[in-house]
Amino acid sequence: MSLQTRFRYIDIITAFFVFVLIVSNVASSAKIIDLGVSILGVRLAFDGGTLLFPLSYVIGDVLTEVYGFRPSRRVIWTGFAMLALSSGLFLVLRILPADAEWESYAGQAAFDAILGGMSSGGIALASLAGYLIGEFSNSITLVWIKKATNSRFLWVRTIGSTLVGEFLDSLVFVLIASLTGVFGWELFKTLVLTNYLFKCVIEVLMTPATYLAVFQLKKRERTFVESRQGE
Repeated sequence: MSLQTRFRYIDIITAFFVFVLIVSNVASSAKIIDLGVSILGVRLAFDGGTLLFPLSYVIGDVLTEVYGFRPSRRVIWTGFAMLALSSGLFLVLRILPADAEWESYAGQAAFDAILGGMSSGGIALASLAGYLIGEFSNSITLVWIKKATNSRFLWVRTIGSTLVGEFLDSLVFVLIASLTGVFGWELFKTLVLTNYLFKCVIEVLMTPATYLAVFQLKKRERTFVESRQGE
């Protein structure tokens, strides 16, 4: 029996996860944002994908809580397969000959500067490695805390697992993106620190929404499964 047959909403969650993953990676390659704020002399600049990517961890928490480890891994692998296809498309676009008029107002140099990370595969590789290490450690930590607390205190395990997962994710993502030339090394400390802080803040702020989503999904999915079993 397929996941879609057993669960009512997992296909919708999968679609949203794929959207978050692809759009955040394009945004990461497209722009570095600097709000002019510093901590201990390190300016808090961040890549554009940081605005959206933290939601992938919120989705991961919800998936693990509601559906368990195996279905959540399936969704994550689906997301990264689609990201790889997207990166392949940008690579094909980079190789194909350009129109003369487009070259006059945009040009290959502009394409490489903005979308080079996607077309080279560097941003996708960085995102894949960072997310796999970060999200798997996040899920393992979440399950461990869940057992240790007898399934109480959802906020403890969502925030606690995020502190572990997001640090590893940010470190690996920025490291590989810098090694592949997507980001300059002068931004390394700035991006690691800012990405980590920003992602953790988003997780904390999203905790009430995570509670609501987990509660509603467990209730609705349980009702759906029971109705299917009664057919």
